[in-house]
This record gives sequence, structure tokens and C-alpha cells, in this order.
Amino acid sequence: MKVSKFGGTSLATAEQVKKVCSILLSDPERQIVVVSAPGKRYKDDIKVTDLLIKCAQARLSGGSAADEIETIVDRYKEIATGLGLGCGIIDTIRNDLNMRINEDISDENQFLDLLKAAGEDNCAKLVAEYLISIGKKAVYVNPREAGLILSMDYGNARALPESYDNLKRLKDLDGIKVFPGFFGYSPEGKVVTFSRGGSDITGAILAAAVQADVYENFTDVDSVYVADPRIIENPKAIHELTYREMRELSYAGFWVLHEEALEPVYRTGIPVHIKNTNNVASPGTRIVTERKITNGPVAGIACEKGFCSINVSKYMMNREIGFGRKVLHMLEDEGISFEHMPSGIDNISILIKEAKFNEQVEERVFNRIRNELHVDDVHTQRSLSVIVVVGEGMAQTVGVAGRATTALARSNVNIEMMNQGASEVSMVFGIKAVDSEKAVRALYNEFFGQA
Repeated sequence: MKVSKFGGTSLATAEQVKKVCSILLSDPERQIVVVSAPGKRYKDDIKVTDLLIKCAQARLSGGSAADEIETIVDRYKEIATGLGLGCGIIDTIRNDLNMRINEDISDENQFLDLLKAAGEDNCAKLVAEYLISIGKKAVYVNPREAGLILSMDYGNARALPESYDNLKRLKDLDGIKVFPGFFGYSPEGKVVTFSRGGSDITGAILAAAVQADVYENFTDVDSVYVADPRIIENPKAIHELTYREMRELSYAGFWVLHEEALEPVYRTGIPVHIKNTNNVASPGTRIVTERKITNGPVAGIACEKGFCSINVSKYMMNREIGFGRKVLHMLEDEGISFEHMPSGIDNISILIKEAKFNEQVEERVFNRIRNELHVDDVHTQRSLSVIVVVGEGMAQTVGVAGRATTALARSNVNIEMMNQGASEVSMVFGIKAVDSEKAVRALYNEFFGQA
């Protein structure tokens, strides 16, 4: 059995939906399909999920959102008409959207998740309807009825353990099961979504629950590349990665796959196969537990902006038991998690997402650090990027760090922070955001040859 997930660009038009269904029907092992909301039809188009967010905001601002609803209905109508479907499915979608928009808005986060989930939910109904219309056995699966139970964290939910036992029953349903991605239900019965792009997570959860032989993730690129194609022209493709390598790359901005999507399949050892809906013949990229190191020590280079560092100095810090824990507890009180924390004997640097550390939060945290820990200095460095160099082969290769730092120095990129985990699967460099693209090119040229 294969679980196949299709992204928004794969479902943006009637022609794309036909391609998706052709792919499903070409292999009888593709028995469960997870769908995203329809994405962009062209470069400047608006994704259905973004239209739904605008719709929710209009309602929360006191409007009726009637115009926004019709814009969304028109998107589905265009697809349905191109598929030769009758008006029945459009009436179903319009009624669903009207029901959602008239729900209680007193809890804005709850209301927003309810609206956002409509994109995937109605796309699943439409795809199932099309498969049935061409004489195939298919069924739309409601996540609530299937038992996908999530934590009550609006916009950032996690699957609860009982979901996996509940979802096992999907194996016993006949035909192609069409499952909407991105959302589930809380134990209290409220619609809750994963973070943006979370349909990848839904697919991984289903694959783990039914013990699929492979989890296929169809997108609009032929494979994962060793570096961002927007920075490096025609970068080399990666045909095989380990879970650990992909996790590190996803964390630092490789948006081919959601960074949380690997956990369910990693724990069950199910391989992931990333493929292109528009070029099925391409070998794609496989993500596996272990691989042979045949392509050098580095598998990929990723970069993400939007970080800042908190730098704390205190003489004899290393002799003060619990110092680091106390600083992290102050961040915990503000609801902030840290990304990296390199340290010296008298100083530590804590890398965090800049969006979570505004001036008001900074003032509160710094006042506590000064008053409770009596430090010599504490300051923030903003507008940083994280560059991650990833590869299972780095642990067996001498001099990788030296090559990376030399390459950055040759390009006049100053390293603000460097960190390497004990597993030696990745090296992390903190640099000024303005140097991001220059740094990626320097590292690509060093490890993969001239771009």
C-alpha cells in the first residue's frame, strides 16, 4: 500500500486534478491520497488557503464576507466545470463555506482554523467526486469520522497517540480513500490545523498508521536539490537522503517537505519518495533510514533568514551551576523556544526566531537577566540568517569544517556563530542576513563545484 500526498499546485486546475487522478489510477497500490487546498494557477495568483484567511478576516472585522465566499466558490467551480462535474458538488462546497462563515467568532483562532481547513476539505470532496464520475471506486474520508485527533493548539497542532490506532481502519475501506490534509479535530470536537504546509504531516501520519510500504509526496519539482534553485542556477539533484539529513535541511528552509512531516514515518521506518506531478518519470528523491555515502561528505546546503541571537557574558559563568537553565527558563516564560546555543566559558549565545523577540519581549527578558543573574553584558544581534551544511558523510571526513569556513572567508562572509551537533550530520553558521546568498554560493562552489 502507498499513501500519496499531492500539493496545492498539483490541484490548482482541472487539468492538474486529471493528472493527479491519472497518477493514482496508474498504480493499484496507491490506495490513500491526501490532498492540499488548490494552489496558484500562475505566478501572481492567490492560493485558496490565503483566500480563506482573507474571508475569515473580513468576517472578524464585522463584514458578511459574502464577496470573499463567492471568490472561493468560483475557484472550485472553475475546476469542477473543467472536470465535467455537475452543479451538485458546487452547491455542497458553497453550503459548507456558508456554514463555516456563520459560526461563532468569539474565539478568533478557533474561527480562523475552521475557515482555513475548508480548502483541503472541499478539495478532497471534489477529487472523490471526479473519481466516482469516471467510474472509479472512491470515497471522501472525513478526518473526524476517521479519528484524526489533534492537540488543541490552533494553527500548530500535533497528532495525539490515539490517532494512529483510529486511522488503521482506513486499510479496510474499499477503493481510493481521499483524505483532506492540514487539519483534524481536537478531543473536544473542534477543527484544528497543523502549521502552514501541514498536509505533508497528514500524509505522514496516515502512512505510519496504516503501515504503508512508502509515503509518496508529489509536488512541482523533480527532486530535492543540494541548494535553493532561486540562489543557485541548476543545482545538482539529490536522489537519496536519510531522515536526519532531510530533517536538518527542512528546518533551515527546504520547503519541499514540511519539517515536521518526517517524524511519523521516521519512527516506523517507512521510506518517503518525493516526486513531481508534472514529470512522473523523474526518479525524484527517496528519504530512507540509511544510505551509502557516494556523493561526498555534504548532501545539501540550506539557508533561512529571520533569526536573532541573545548574547550573554558573565565572568566565571562556567562555575555558576544552573546559569544556562535559568536563562532558558526566562525564554520559556515568554513562550520562546531556542534554536541553537553555542557557549564559551564566560558567555553564551542563544539563537531564536526574530519574530518572537520584539522590543517589548526583549526588554522584559533582559531586565530579568540583569536583575536575577547579574551579568556583565547582554545584548541582541538582529537580522541574522542560519546556513546549514548537512551530510551523513561529514562524520567520516576530515576537514569539512575547515573547507566551509575557508570558503566563507574567501567570500568575505563573517561568521557570527558556529555550532555542530554531536552527531556531526550538520554544521550551523549564523551570519548576517545580507550575506545569505553570497554564503550559499560560496559553500556550493566549495562542495559541489562552480554553479
